[in-house]
Amino acid sequence: MKKGKLLVISGFSGVGKGTVVNYLKEHRDNYKVSVSVTTRSPRENEIPGIHYHYISNEEFEKMIQEGRLLEYAGYVDHYYGTPKDFVEENLKKGNDVILEIETKGALQVKANMPDAVLIFILPPSAVELKNRLTGRQTETEEVIAERLKKAAEETNNMEKYDYYVLNDEVEKCAEHIEHIKNNNHPESLDMDFVNQIKNEILEFAKGE
Repeated sequence: MKKGKLLVISGFSGVGKGTVVNYLKEHRDNYKVSVSVTTRSPRENEIPGIHYHYISNEEFEKMIQEGRLLEYAGYVDHYYGTPKDFVEENLKKGNDVILEIETKGALQVKANMPDAVLIFILPPSAVELKNRLTGRQTETEEVIAERLKKAAEETNNMEKYDYYVLNDEVEKCAEHIEHIKNNNHPESLDMDFVNQIKNEILEFAKGE
């Protein structure tokens, strides 16, 4: 049986990663989306087992000790991680697996599974990204500032990704990712644009 492909999708908070992943899951039959474990509390309208597996710090640290996580990281005072068994079992069955995780975790996955394809989703501009974060109306100004600071940190790892994809329209973004998975001669974003977004994010994180 042909082994499935592992796609690791990252991007700044507010870029719409979840929306794109959900579109792929709903409109394609060939994807299995790994549900991460986290120690943070569910947001409004989030469903345990669908959005995340919500567990305690003690449970998370036990998973680390037992080697049951493919990757894990701390983000805004909470742990996030990817259960190893789900990924390995589905790849063996020939299913394509999507991981929606942050950059440090993505690089851990790449180190453990070199065949993984790393995809970084970018917003049309840093201004648009900030507007999306503000428009959620679920975060305080302090949390928004923290997320922009985190985005600035994530720019340090962007160059290690295999592809950059623009999320201007969800359908087009999902189609681009599908082309990448199928090796249909996908093109990455122009590096001048990628670097422009990177520099804008760094300026926003400094409060300018």
